[in-house]
Amino acid sequence: MVRVTDIDASIHFYCDLLGLVETNRKENSEGKFTLIFLAAPKDKPTAEVNNAPELELTYNWDPEPYDGGRNFGHLAYKVDDIYATCQHLMDNGVIINRPPRDGRMAFVKSPDNISIELLQEGDALPSQEPWASMENSGNW
Repeated sequence: MVRVTDIDASIHFYCDLLGLVETNRKENSEGKFTLIFLAAPKDKPTAEVNNAPELELTYNWDPEPYDGGRNFGHLAYKVDDIYATCQHLMDNGVIINRPPRDGRMAFVKSPDNISIELLQEGDALPSQEPWASMENSGNW
């Protein structure tokens, strides 16, 4: 579970940019919160398989600032092409905090400052520019 402060910004980041799909949404007016469940497209629950891992975004209707610890540590997702994924994120204004210099791993942050680790599916890709010489930015 990750607490979020802006549903639209979070859905844009996790779904539009990272490619997750929304599987369920629950509004609880008594508890004043919204739960949004996301899954990787390959893991989306079906009638046959309903035990796939999901990310739960929790939006509390009463604003509350979250700083490291109250929101989460970091998430990790496998991607088909780490270079293409990082380029797509950069093209959409996301800072690559730890570039995929090794063709295997990168880190970015969500709109709520959650550290997201991106891992290349299968073997690492051959090192290539501009990633190989790109410096770290901030922390992850």
